[in-house]
Amino acid sequence: MTIKDLSAQTGYSVGTVSRVLNNQPNVSEKARRIILEAAEATGFQLNTNAKQLKQQHSNSVLVLVKGTSNQLFGALVEQFQSLMSGAGHPLIVHYLDEDSNEVRRALQLCLEKKPLGILFLGGNRQNFLADFDKIGVPCVLVTDDAAGMPFDNLSSVSSDDRLGAQLAIDALADSGHRQIVVIGGDREVSDTTKLRYQGCLDAFARHGIAFDDQLDYEIIRFSYQDGYRATCNLLDRGRKFTALFAMSDVMAIGAIRALKDRGLQVPEDVSVAGFDDLKVSTFTLPRLSTICQDAQTLARRSTQILLENLESPQPPRYETIPVSMILRESIRRI
Repeated sequence: MTIKDLSAQTGYSVGTVSRVLNNQPNVSEKARRIILEAAEATGFQLNTNAKQLKQQHSNSVLVLVKGTSNQLFGALVEQFQSLMSGAGHPLIVHYLDEDSNEVRRALQLCLEKKPLGILFLGGNRQNFLADFDKIGVPCVLVTDDAAGMPFDNLSSVSSDDRLGAQLAIDALADSGHRQIVVIGGDREVSDTTKLRYQGCLDAFARHGIAFDDQLDYEIIRFSYQDGYRATCNLLDRGRKFTALFAMSDVMAIGAIRALKDRGLQVPEDVSVAGFDDLKVSTFTLPRLSTICQDAQTLARRSTQILLENLESPQPPRYETIPVSMILRESIRRI
């Protein structure tokens, strides 16, 4: 009888068995009773088992953050730390470049850190389809949708990115804007970008607004600096626009600075909309109109789903959190 045998016999995860055998909290009384009864019935040596499990797994949860400048992810990590600490699981937070392969890095960290579960902040569907089947612990993909992927241990909690982008373009179009440019990520790398880009196209088509991907879209990273650079590029090309939609607030804030440095006023000359509703967006000058993602709900539901799967394996769940448009000072009617 091995640890995995005891896990398979009781139907509870290796992590839950570990907590019971080590007399740790955060386990239901039902699970504790079933596991202890099974261990006693098979003559399993609890101390030996606990020692063996300790060599195989830590009690930690890995948070893999894709991108180093995404402030929404930073806010989510803070909430994860609070929620997981209350559940008795220390976090291992690992940042990687937004162009890196998050699944292959997770595989390496599973060997090195031996986490009980993983929270992925951001991801690329192709990376998961290629390599995720090698990961055996419960995982939740946060801010991206895992629906349709063939993995029993991968759930997701995401915002409705496509709808959010539609709402942003709607707000600009409803204010009379017809010359709208967009700055955002690489659609080949970021599933979030792909959905937000499609949402833009949906809204442009509905409003009858012409949009040229080569002239009206700048591919950049999710950072202040790249938002600034992209806006300068658009201006340097002589592209005429009365409104700009940025696929993140940090991009939008960089764009506002670039416009001001070029002698343009927001929103008098150019209206700007962002995406995320970061705290800083209420302190910019002007205050930023943006799409609100419910970071608290994203963090809470992701944590709950992962903890439930650490206790007892469950079918994957794919939840989509609603978004809304927050109109502030950076958009004006023309």
